[in-house]
Amino acid sequence: MKVGTVIENKYEILKLIGKGGMSKVYLAMDQNLKKQWAVKEIEKKEIMLQSALAEANMMKKLDHPNLPRIVDIIDGNDVIYVVMDYIEGEPLSDVLSKRGAQPQERVIQWAKELCGVLTYLHTQTPPIIYRDMKPANVMLQPNGTVKLIDFGIAREYKEQNLADTVSLGTKGYAAPEQFGGIGQTDARTDIYCLGVTLYHLLTGQNPCEPPYEIYPIRYWNPGLSSGLESILLKCTQLNPNDRYQSCAELLHDLNRYQKLDESYRRRQLKKRNLFTGTVLLSCLFLTLGSYFQIQIRNVNNHDYNNHILQAEKSVTVEEQIHCYTKAMDIKPDELKAYFGLIDAFKDDATFSVSEEQILKQYLNVNLTALQENDEYGKLAFEVGKLYWYYYDYGKNEATDNRVTRMKSAMQWFDDACVYGGEESEYYLMARIYRDIGRFNRDITLNVEEATDKGTYAPYWENLNTLAGIIENSKEDKEIVNLEGYRLIVSAIETYARKFKADEVTKESMEALLQTVKTGIKNTATTTDKTEQMKEEIRGRIDFAKTAIDNAFTDK
Repeated sequence: MKVGTVIENKYEILKLIGKGGMSKVYLAMDQNLKKQWAVKEIEKKEIMLQSALAEANMMKKLDHPNLPRIVDIIDGNDVIYVVMDYIEGEPLSDVLSKRGAQPQERVIQWAKELCGVLTYLHTQTPPIIYRDMKPANVMLQPNGTVKLIDFGIAREYKEQNLADTVSLGTKGYAAPEQFGGIGQTDARTDIYCLGVTLYHLLTGQNPCEPPYEIYPIRYWNPGLSSGLESILLKCTQLNPNDRYQSCAELLHDLNRYQKLDESYRRRQLKKRNLFTGTVLLSCLFLTLGSYFQIQIRNVNNHDYNNHILQAEKSVTVEEQIHCYTKAMDIKPDELKAYFGLIDAFKDDATFSVSEEQILKQYLNVNLTALQENDEYGKLAFEVGKLYWYYYDYGKNEATDNRVTRMKSAMQWFDDACVYGGEESEYYLMARIYRDIGRFNRDITLNVEEATDKGTYAPYWENLNTLAGIIENSKEDKEIVNLEGYRLIVSAIETYARKFKADEVTKESMEALLQTVKTGIKNTATTTDKTEQMKEEIRGRIDFAKTAIDNAFTDK
């Protein structure tokens, strides 16, 4: 297919980005939405076509942050086009070829994300078995997270089957049962493939090359964790019954791999022996230990508070971030430093990808402990706002990244609703933002599938509620107000006809637009960025008014 070809009067082909077998993958621009998609072109060969359509139909029903979405399937003359999310970044196979074995902590973080997405697949009804986990099928995105791609040989688990009908998988990474003779592939198959993938990432040793064996990882690098080594050995057992039986079990051990280290076990055994042999002396040690623990706690409290105080007195954002993270190193489950860090990130009205990595470094590791804090709902709300208003991933001069910001913020607003409860002061705003984010995430696919009717009226109600929250807010935060007003004007301009179809009246639309005009007039700006936002919104109001008039013009 030539560059410049337009499919369905909508998708303009920009370049070829991959090919294999009877399919090719292109980067395309949606001329209507001004958004880039990946378009997979599949030749209409019987076996390949059935496999590709099965893959597309399987993925259409999936929704997970570590998976690409299918948004369109187009039947051409000699080919089928499958339109899906374009995933920026590079496959982990390229990372390995360029930079070799990866740091242990980084691989463990990727492992946890992949466990999460495999758990999601395995808990579908029926369960989906991926069967082709390998570095080439894991994309590392610019923000450091990974996405699982290429569902070409995934299958739905069938309870009554004794074995798979076809032997598929990549030799070296595939589990023994994928080549027939010892039963049907299931969740434990994916655990084997994940174990081999992690082995390759940690050691740099390709299982598809000599010596064609999975050695203990410390054979290649003695500095790696013995606990992690035991985890991977269990993942890659030939008999599925000897492996982890679910990704949840595997994730549990990944979260505590250091406790599985031989040195840890030796220390624990020594402690038990000392305790058994010297009961009285142990009681004395316990008393002294309690005293020293109190002293250590007092020192930690002092150091923690001292770092917080230094951060509050710092004159640069860099110093503030340094002090807050030092405090979080001491007490990672205390919230005060997190709130301070979030405020520091807001200082320049931009939440960068590098700042996101700093925040996620602490949030991801300590999330379970943080969720036990009564104020976690408020923290989740503040993290959600940080993404909603300030996240700059994917933003450039040509396009806004609003949908990216919304999608990144939704999970945090959902946590704010769940953990804060309906009685919290931020519940209403968190719920509104979460629901508005869901609408903008799903609307493109709903339009493509013609299932969008009836979704615009609730969206309209949320926009009205948002306007009321802004109007009645006691806080005068210009960027918060302006982002809300910009969203409302954009929604009216884009969906006026859809709102009408869902029985929203012209008077209601005009009244909300007037609320925005008044709000814009009354919003004082103090920075070049917010002044530019204000002028941009003011310039779009007339277009929104025209959209309302056109929607209610009889034709």
